Amino acid sequence: MHPVVVYTASRILLFLVTLGLLALVGLRNPLVLLVASFLISGVASYVLLSKQRDAMSARISDRLDQPKPQDD
Repeated sequence: MHPVVVYTASRILLFLVTLGLLALVGLRNPLVLLVASFLISGVASYVLLSKQRDAMSARISDRLDQPKPQDD
């Protein structure tokens, strides 16, 4: 599967899990819940998704380094 899709899906899943856990803990204000979930999942993804982030970065870098076909 494409590394960008895997990383993005993992980030979304991590955000949703964090959102659900904070809601279960009792955080009820929607704005605070979203902001806290965003911040916590961001920090967690930095630690937990480093391999996926590196794979995505390598894929994008390789794609940008490929020469483009020239139109004559």
